[in-house]
Amino acid sequence: MNAQFVSEARIGSAATASQPISAWGRFYWSVQRELWENRAVYVAPLAVAGLMVFGVLISAGHMVRNVRAALQLDPMQRIDAIARPYNVAAAAIMGTTLLVGIFYCLGAMHSERRDRSILFWKSLPVSDLTTVLAKASIPIVAIPAITFGITVAMQAVMLAIETAAVAARGANPQELWSNLPIVQMWLMLLYHLVTVHAIWYAPIFGWLLLVSAWARRAPFLWASVPLLAVGIVEKIAFNTSYFGALLLNRIGGGPESSSFTSSAIAMDGMTTITPWAYLINPGLWIGLAFTAACLAGAARLRRLRGPI
Repeated sequence: MNAQFVSEARIGSAATASQPISAWGRFYWSVQRELWENRAVYVAPLAVAGLMVFGVLISAGHMVRNVRAALQLDPMQRIDAIARPYNVAAAAIMGTTLLVGIFYCLGAMHSERRDRSILFWKSLPVSDLTTVLAKASIPIVAIPAITFGITVAMQAVMLAIETAAVAARGANPQELWSNLPIVQMWLMLLYHLVTVHAIWYAPIFGWLLLVSAWARRAPFLWASVPLLAVGIVEKIAFNTSYFGALLLNRIGGGPESSSFTSSAIAMDGMTTITPWAYLINPGLWIGLAFTAACLAGAARLRRLRGPI
């Protein structure tokens, strides 16, 4: 438990004894608590971004040759070749933050029960539902926002390094800029993070939070083994794999999983985005309903479960 946050919480509690904090204020400070106690949410993607920028620095000496080789390709292949390093770097950060979100959810309520800090947090005037919603907002809202901010900053630094490298070799940086639709890439990244990492993956995060509130130990096993068991039983009993296909579709990102790729960018990816088809997809709304049920169950379990 973060000692600084505990002391600040006590001071704030005393200072506001005569002026109760609003429900929004309790939610806000609950989210702040989660960010303070889980620095990996932003430290991990920052570390990956640093590695990607370091890699670009190493390859800067070959930048002019790479750009000139790309210019010999047809327009679609040219954009794909120049944008590929940026997309690889973005994918590395998105993969990192997805793993951070998964492990965060698994330990979100299990850890506070294990170290008995739940006794302190339950003594504060914050409801279990507010606490669970604050925890759910980290992988669904905070992590995608952090991913977007860090990725944009990283790609801007990468572009600045490549521009300087091209100019230092006497080449025209315009050849790089005119074939790298950076603003379009950022818009597509934002759309991908919202539709896939925030909304489509919400049922996964809700399920993990529910297991975290229930399991006494090994939450990862309790989160994965029942799903595997259902798939195996279905295959043995009915010789079908509908449940497995459902899980793969959810994990794979659903209909918008390919909205941020080099080929999509090369084909003017903004025209390939179909938000209406995404919104009328039954899997989207079923997943959100399942998420709401999981969060409600997690709030009830947190109220009933004590320290491990």
